[in-house]
Parts: sequence; C-alpha cells; structure tokens
Amino acid sequence: MHVHLIGVAGTGMSALAALLVEAGHRVSGSDTAFDPPVGPYLEELGIECQEGWRSKNLDTDPDLVVVGNVCRRDNPEAQEAMSRGLPTLSMPGALAAKVLSRRRSMVVAGTHGKTTTSTLLAFLLRQAGIDAGFFIGGIPLNFDRSSRLGSEGLPFVVEGDEYDSAFFEKEPKFWSYHPSAAILTSIEYDHVDIYPNAEAYVAAFRRFVELIPGDGWLFAWAGDPVVREVASSAHCKVRFYALEGDNCGDVQPMWLGMPAPGGTIDLFGGGSLCGRANLPLRGRYNARNTVAALAMASEAGGAPLDKLIAALPGFRGTKRRQELVGISNGVEVYDDFAHHPTAVKETLSGFRERVKGRLIAVFEPRSATASRRLHQDAYPDAFAPADVCILAPVGRTGIPAEEKLDTKAIAVAISRRGGQARACESVDEAVDAAAAEAQPADTIVVMSNGRFDDAPDRILLALVKRRQTS
Repeated sequence: MHVHLIGVAGTGMSALAALLVEAGHRVSGSDTAFDPPVGPYLEELGIECQEGWRSKNLDTDPDLVVVGNVCRRDNPEAQEAMSRGLPTLSMPGALAAKVLSRRRSMVVAGTHGKTTTSTLLAFLLRQAGIDAGFFIGGIPLNFDRSSRLGSEGLPFVVEGDEYDSAFFEKEPKFWSYHPSAAILTSIEYDHVDIYPNAEAYVAAFRRFVELIPGDGWLFAWAGDPVVREVASSAHCKVRFYALEGDNCGDVQPMWLGMPAPGGTIDLFGGGSLCGRANLPLRGRYNARNTVAALAMASEAGGAPLDKLIAALPGFRGTKRRQELVGISNGVEVYDDFAHHPTAVKETLSGFRERVKGRLIAVFEPRSATASRRLHQDAYPDAFAPADVCILAPVGRTGIPAEEKLDTKAIAVAISRRGGQARACESVDEAVDAAAAEAQPADTIVVMSNGRFDDAPDRILLALVKRRQTS
C-alpha cells in the first residue's frame, strides 16, 4: 500500500511514517522543509521526501493520504487529494486504522506529564519482555526512535493528545485511539486556541473516558478533583493512584506511593507493600507518573511488578524533559518543555529538592496558553522555587496587546515577594543574563515549548567561553 503524508516532518507525522514503513508500506511525504534531524531520519527510513506542498506530489495516486494538523484548509495538496477523491485520513485516524486496530491501545492522557509517563510505560513493558509498540510525542532517550510497531495483539502505548486532529476533523486526537486502558494524569485548562473555555476542555476528557470499554481500565490521579469527577463517568474498572500527602477528597487510592529516603518510594497496591522503587526523575509529579506507569503495566499490561520495579533505574527519560544539556565550571544547564504555570512550578520544585547551589529559571512563554494573560496571576507563584527568574519576551506573534502575557508585571510581582527576577527585551538578553548570573554549583533550568532560539546550548556555550577567558 502506498501512503502519502502531508506534513510528514512533524513530530507525530514522522513517527507515524516510521510505523507505516515498519509495517511494510511504501511511504512518501511532503513538507516545507526537511531540516536535521528529522529530514535525514526520514530518508534513512526510505521515505520519499518531497519539499513543498504541490498538487503534483499526488500524481502517483497513493492509496491513502494522511493530512497533518499543520495543514490548513487552503493547503494545495490537501485540496488536490480531496478533489481527486483519494482516501484521506487525519494522523490519529490513520494511526487507529492501520496500527491500533490490531493492538491493545493503552493511552496516556492529561494536561501534564503525558510524554514522560507514556515513555516510561513503554520502557517498562518492553523491559518486562513484552513486545509493546509505542507512539510518543517526544524523543525517548532509551529508544532510537519515537515509535515502534510491536506485536499484534499486545499493548501499544499512545501519548493521548487532546489537541484537534485536522482541519476537516475538529475533534481531539485521543478520541480516535480506542483505548483498552488509559492513564489520566491531570486536567487543567489549556490550549486556549482550541477550547473556548474550561468547560469545553473538560468535556473532551469526559468523552475520552467514556470511550473506554467496560472490560477496560482507567488509572486516574486521585489528587485532582476534576480528574475524580471525570473518572466518575467511566464504564470500566477505575484505579485511583496518588502519593502520600495528596489531597484525594473522599477517594481511597488503590495505588499509593510513599516517599522514602534516597530518591525512592514505597509502592503500595490495595493496601499491601509491593516494594521500594527507585525514582528515575526529579519531583513529586514524576513520582506520581511512576506510580501510574507501574500500576498500568502490572494490572492492564500483565507484567510482573517485581520486574517493572527492577527496571526503573535504567529509565533515561525523554529529550527536553529535565534533559541535562551540559556542565561548565560546576554550573548545570537543563532543557525542559514546561510552559503551563503548573508544569513550571512542578518542574522547579523537583529541581529544588536536589540542587546544591542556586536555582536559576529561564523562561520563554511561547505556547498559545502561556503567551496570553489567562494565567498571568499564577506565574509569580510558579517561579517561587527558583532563586533567580529570567523572563524572555513572549515568543508568539499576532497576540493583541490586551491579551498578551505581561512578563514585566510578573517580574515585579516576584520582586515584591522578595524574589529576584528580570524581564528581558530579547532572547539574546536572556541568554546573556543567565550566563552572567550563574556561579559554580548553580543549576540553570531553561523552559519553553519551542526552540527558544537554542537558548540552552547558547547559555552553556557562554559559560564555557567565560571559563576559558577567566
């Protein structure tokens, strides 16, 4: 079968292309650019890459055209596919039809923690000897690619994104994934460019939970009241999980992690001690993600819990999630994807637990949500775990001035609380400020959901140059 992907260089589309090649299909794809590392990766897979969106790219009459959500309604290639009557699917629709229909879909959903939790779940299942497939919206550091087909009939781990599917399919991606089991990490209003209000956002998750069949599983974080409410509409078996100290309302978690010395947790299932687990990543939120992954892999995946716990120390995480970029003169520089204020606070709190020197946060508001004033009042508190906060300008254009996040006001609010903060006029200024501020034993955490003009690498390079000239 010949499958053509419009927007093939995107994170999800390139992962789908790899799965289709692995399944034995002929795959071609088009995009505006094929920059490294994606371009060389696609060519190495044998994918026929066509630069630019042109109607002639479809002259080979592919059996199926997959349209990525980067494409707008006026995309000439998508228009040509539909005018010719070629079979056309969205990316999640194609994943469901060509991959998930023959596998047990295990979907990791939630506002925060999807990428890390789905990567950990796939890692654990495979370490336990289960040939699980996976489709992850990031680059797993334990694997050489972000997707694997796995064996038919076995678990297939999917990062369940609530963003919309395509211009002709304005519904959340995770509605297409037919979950036999799901993890729900959290629900907090996000994607303001897609969902007009919090009610619409929560409704998307409620519908997702209702799609889990009666013989399926839902593993839900008991510490989130919205998650608890949404989980009440499930028709399947529900297992709540939490950490000791989480406010779980009236819910008694089936799976509980109790923090123990040395970066470990004691794991309890159904009130019984299951073992002591080493936590591979910093922070309480990652401890919760670990409990969720262990619970799903053991109960829904059928993997021996002792093997899963033994595998944890080998987990390396995901690129741009607490990723160490480098160390210079005792200063550690990390790159992280956090952008929502809750994710920023949890990320910084996790670092605060372990750093020896000062914690320096460098932040670029770039996502549709972070760039707006929706969470203006939440950001000063989000940066509280940091000793120094350096704010870059809003990284998204076209936002009306009255809607745009006010980084200067955030810096003022932090300063009034006794903190140290600086709102910069450019990325260059933010990079220079971070490098100038850092002292031996400090930790710099650079946060953005975009490239941030390669700020983490540039800060590290500036530190190296400073050391060479000192």
